[in-house]
Amino acid sequence: MRAELELAVRYYETDQMGIVHHSNYIRYFECGRSDMMAKYGLPIERIEAEGVMLPVVAVECRYRKSAVMGDTVRIVSRIDKVPLAKLVVRNEVYNQRGELLADGSVTLGFIDAETRHPVRCPEKLAAVIRASMETDGKDTDSTVGKNI
Repeated sequence: MRAELELAVRYYETDQMGIVHHSNYIRYFECGRSDMMAKYGLPIERIEAEGVMLPVVAVECRYRKSAVMGDTVRIVSRIDKVPLAKLVVRNEVYNQRGELLADGSVTLGFIDAETRHPVRCPEKLAAVIRASMETDGKDTDSTVGKNI
């Protein structure tokens, strides 16, 4: 399962030198993850409405180059395997010249919205991921990333 999202660098994301602050790459990862889930027809809000929350339990980010004011970043998000108890989303952030700016991953758990106890991945989500993995390489939609 993979998708791409483009965002213009916003002024508030930069410092006085016009360089994107490192914390914003984690936000870019979240924007990419949310967009990917929506593009595959299962937005995170729907999963939560069905009683399962997805807390972030770990984040890893390697900074390669800086994005600057005026750049357009392309966020490529990908899920490589059907989750059982945790969901790992890999991310890459590129500038408009195709240069890798940052890469990493976000690990999410699954918890019952009422009890806050851990649960397995909802079957609807597992099915969407499984189906996307079966069709990888066959998708001709230009919004789906191929570079990660």
